[in-house]
Amino acid sequence: MRKRTVVAAAFVGTVALGTGVGVWASSGGDGGAGDGSARQSSSGRVAETGGAATPSASSTGRSYPLSPAPRTIPAVRSHTAARGPGWRPQKADRVVVSDGELAGAGELVAGELGLTYAGQKDDVRAGDVRLALGGGGGNQESYTMTVRDGRVDISGPGEAGVFYGTRTLKQEVHGGGTAPEGVVRDEPAKPVRGFMLDIARKPFSESWIEDRIRELGDLKFNELGLHFSDDQAFRIESTSHPEIVSKDHLTKAQVKKIVDLANSRHITVVPEIDSPGHLGAVLAAHPDLQLRNASAVATKGAVDISKPAAAKLVDDLLNEYAGLFTGSQWHLGGDEYQALTVKDPQASYPQLAAAARQKYGSGGTVADLTTGWLNDRAATVRAHGRTMRAWNDGFYRGTSVQAAKDLQAAYWTGKELGARQPVEYLSAGRKLVNYNDEFLYYVLGQPQTFVYPTGQRIYEQWSPLVLRGTTAVPASYDGQVLGGTFAVWCDFPDAQTEDQVAAGIRMPLRATVQKLWDPGKPPLSWLDFQQLSAKLG
Repeated sequence: MRKRTVVAAAFVGTVALGTGVGVWASSGGDGGAGDGSARQSSSGRVAETGGAATPSASSTGRSYPLSPAPRTIPAVRSHTAARGPGWRPQKADRVVVSDGELAGAGELVAGELGLTYAGQKDDVRAGDVRLALGGGGGNQESYTMTVRDGRVDISGPGEAGVFYGTRTLKQEVHGGGTAPEGVVRDEPAKPVRGFMLDIARKPFSESWIEDRIRELGDLKFNELGLHFSDDQAFRIESTSHPEIVSKDHLTKAQVKKIVDLANSRHITVVPEIDSPGHLGAVLAAHPDLQLRNASAVATKGAVDISKPAAAKLVDDLLNEYAGLFTGSQWHLGGDEYQALTVKDPQASYPQLAAAARQKYGSGGTVADLTTGWLNDRAATVRAHGRTMRAWNDGFYRGTSVQAAKDLQAAYWTGKELGARQPVEYLSAGRKLVNYNDEFLYYVLGQPQTFVYPTGQRIYEQWSPLVLRGTTAVPASYDGQVLGGTFAVWCDFPDAQTEDQVAAGIRMPLRATVQKLWDPGKPPLSWLDFQQLSAKLG
């Protein structure tokens, strides 16, 4: 083993898998343990792991303390400490892969650490970083990283997990120069770790979005939501309906680059064409489809769902963009349909009431018709093999027509008409994604009661089970809460520049992913977390 820089820190970070409890405790130079490795326990004590003893001195005669836990964002779930110099990149080192599918991850981390990407190799050399698939059919986002004998081995059952292992290695090197000796075993608590961007109200540049994808990938986020259609604009090129596209928009070629970059970081781009509300930009080119009340007054952003041409137009768009956004997830919108915010929808919109009775019988209501619209759009997207979600206020209470059972609820508010607690959705078996607007909504201009969220508040008070307000739902529903999404909404698009948005969401994003990776109490104080973030860049 080549001589490497000694790990000088004599601290053991304590992170227990699944608990998120952390303590930093002095190891007293030799760690007080008789063998060369130790397991970090949730009590803060160093626990013997058994097995063969590892010498406390290297071939150079140097004695090493037990290695410190990696300092990363999000924090790793488990680290088995060991004695040794760790791994520090040197120019002659290689990144090699055992499986060709990992070439992209190998090339990326080699470039980031200034190493040579040597491709698929079976030989072993000092200084190697080796990426490999293996470990059975467990969590595809899990990985094991072993730093031993001057080498790094990262393996996992899926490509995503191996990629996340390279993100941990990158942070270790950038944060302290050396990956500490020992074994990291890591996996996320939640399968949905998202960031959503409203590009309909504010046209973010392709380069800004790509920069966010790189940032999200390094933080182990796995979704990027794009809300690209609303009352203000329609922001992506369309061949089926070019008349609806706003002047300032992304071309399909640009979107493909965004999707390809996201895929390389194991991030699914989740498109949203909101309907039957928030369609103002589409309706500007199709005024005949605008919803009007009994007095012929237009209803803002609302399409007349009694007209078959309205369904055809939206389905045209859904089918078209299914070929552009190739990921497994889709957002159908479904929120704030203004026809249902009036006192008597049946009287205010007699054409909708008549269509509801025709479709669902004499007891059919406007809410039934709206739920049927959502289900029909879901059928269109389902045919493309997607998993779908809709805003929670698109699920209506007391209707004879029920929203499709495979629709996930994007729970953002408890302030809608007839507001329901999250438990009402959960107890019915519905799966939820947490978009809690009191913690996770960054609304430009801070309209109404919104204030820019702080990373500290998310870090110290929020968890995936806090779906509405500040109160968590019972832990028995944990399996139905799939994760969460931090969202940027651009109600007042000129309130901040792109650079200001990037700076404003920096710490909230890091706090959010920490709690999605491990919902327990974080191992670091907020001050230490901030300092670590600054160190990692």
